[in-house]
Formats: sequence, structure tokens, C-alpha cells
Amino acid sequence: MMGALTDEQRDFRDRAVVFAKRLNKGAKERERRGEFDSEGWLKCAAFGIQGICMPEQYGGLGLGIPTCVATMEGLGCACKDSGLLFALNSHIWTCEAPILRFGNEAQKQKYLPDLIHGRMKGGHAMTEAEAGSDAFSMRCTAVKRGGAYVLNGAKVFITNAPIADILLVFAVTNPHKRFGGVSTFLVEKGWPGMSVSKPFEMMGLRTCPLGEVVLEDCEVPAENRLGPEGAGSAIFNSEMEWERSCLSATHLGAMEKILEDCIRYANERRQFGKPIGKFQAIAHKIADMKVRCDLSRLVLYRVVALKSAGQRAPLEAAMAKLYVSESYAHVCQEAVQIHGAYGYSAEFDFERNLRDAIGSKIYSGTSEIQRNIIASLLGL
Repeated sequence: MMGALTDEQRDFRDRAVVFAKRLNKGAKERERRGEFDSEGWLKCAAFGIQGICMPEQYGGLGLGIPTCVATMEGLGCACKDSGLLFALNSHIWTCEAPILRFGNEAQKQKYLPDLIHGRMKGGHAMTEAEAGSDAFSMRCTAVKRGGAYVLNGAKVFITNAPIADILLVFAVTNPHKRFGGVSTFLVEKGWPGMSVSKPFEMMGLRTCPLGEVVLEDCEVPAENRLGPEGAGSAIFNSEMEWERSCLSATHLGAMEKILEDCIRYANERRQFGKPIGKFQAIAHKIADMKVRCDLSRLVLYRVVALKSAGQRAPLEAAMAKLYVSESYAHVCQEAVQIHGAYGYSAEFDFERNLRDAIGSKIYSGTSEIQRNIIASLLGL
């Protein structure tokens, strides 16, 4: 499927592989401490990661979605800091992309240059304690008072919250409407009434800070409403489609690297007088891993092609998210099994890969939700 990419896009992928290795110094120690790599974030901005698909007029490279996805695939292949990559993806697809699509020119000029150049970190705040998969049952409210909206509520498990300079906060502006009663607001760090918890301790992606956001009579200027009042559903669905379409690129890159490692190990490791790759039990595991990698590439780049052509692709995005995330977790689990005690050891990357991969079946909509979406779009 790499043949579908231009020479420039393949070059960006290869350059990203080389660049990603510069992010690995101290990665294992940061993962153990649960520490975000602020220096790595700035290195990514200098390389152009945060601005690859953003317009040049705001400081981006304007190279389009396929180039961005190919670059993310390269990062996933060589970077050992999955948390940093997850933070970058959340920043791009749930903050930059919706501002670019739904923001007015003043909002774009105010926020996009700093987001692109790494001076600001962003994300979005949707999930609540009682509103996870049922996102639009949220209780966070926004009441218009004069030239501002007053927000009250709490958001939980918010990616990048402890480090974010700006969050897209979703809140109910019309309680009498469900999907049509939600609006989106650009809320900056440090505004009175907004507080953020320390990072949660998570099973995987430990270097990506997740936290709780509490809003208590937080006044947000009306000019910081993103899109029209009641457009929150459209904004959320749009950004989720983008994220489900493109986030999987880092997973694909990681799977490719894991497959290479397993092939090499199966040829080198000898038991009962021959390489373990000569045993059908091991060979079949690796063959299945190869199938999952190649099919993941097909579903990923198909949806990327549709999105880059300006088409909506909710079905294809849900299918890509479902298949790639479940393949990622399966490949990581098989890699642990193939490497035995070495795979289970914290001294190597396989157990971390597995912990990180399990989260991919949960964030951006669980596997169960993706199946619901697919079924509903098939008329079921």
C-alpha cells in the first residue's frame, strides 16, 4: 500500500523514523515515572509534526493528511514513547483540526500559530464520570450571561489536561435538546473557575497526562465559543472521525516494528536444536501478525484517501479504528508470547507495548461503540 503514497510522503515517513529515534533517550525512565516529555514536544514542533497538515498561513507546512499519516506511521515505528505520540495526536485531531474547520478567522489567528509551533498544547474535554460512551448525556452546562458563558461541571480522563494551555470544552447550552443542545468552547488554562487535577496513574500510555477538569462558574467570553451555539455535536463527530481515521497510523508503525522484531527473534532463538521460527506454532503467529499489519494498512489508507478528498467517511473511520486497534493489541500480545519470559520482562519493550495497545481499544470510542456505529450505518 506504500505505493499509494508519493515519493515526498514516503520520504517524510522515512525521515520520521530517523527523527523518532532522537525521542527515545530516557524514554524508559520517563515511562516509569509517568513523566511527559516537554523537550520532545518542542523537538516535534521544530520538525513540523504539529503543523504538517495545517495551512502555511498559520505557520503549518500545508502538506495534507496523507503526508501527516505517513509521518505518524514513521514515528510509531521508531519512537518508544507512545504517550508522547498519543498526546500529539490528541493535540492535532481534537484541538487544531476543529479550530481550523469550525473556528472564525480571529480564533484561527489567535490559537493556531502557537499550537502549530509547540508554544501551546491542546486537547478536548468531553468525557464525564457519567458520560463516557454515552457522551451526550453530559451534565456540564454553559449559561449565557451578557457577553460570556458561565460553565459549570466536571470532565474526567481528559487527554493532555494537566499540560494543556487550551481545551475544547463541550457543555450543554440547551437542556431541552440532546444532540442539538451542546456547544463547544475554547477555554484557556488559568482562567478563573477552571482547575485541573494532577495526572492520573494509568495502566499504559503513562507519559501522556490524563486528568480531571473542574469548571466552577468559569466565565468564557462569547467570542471563545467555537462555531454556532448548538454545534457541539457536529464538532465532536467531525473530530472523532478525523481521530479515528488518523490516530491509528502510529499503531500501524508500531506493529510493523514489532513484526520485524519477532521475525528476527524467531530466526535467532534456538530451542530443541533449531530456530523457533521453524516450529509451526510460532510461524503461524508471525504469519497472522503479517496479515493484520497489511490489512491494517489497507483500511487505514483507504479512509485517509477518502478524508483527504474531502469526503465524509464515518463507516470507514469506525472500521479502521476497530480493526487497527484490535490488531495492535493482538500483535502485542502475540509478541509477548513469542518472546516468552523476555517478552514478559519489563527490561524489554514488549510488555509496555501491550499495556499501551490495550488502551487503543478504549479511547476514541471503544471497540463496542465502533461496532455499534458500523451496525447503525448498515441500517441495523
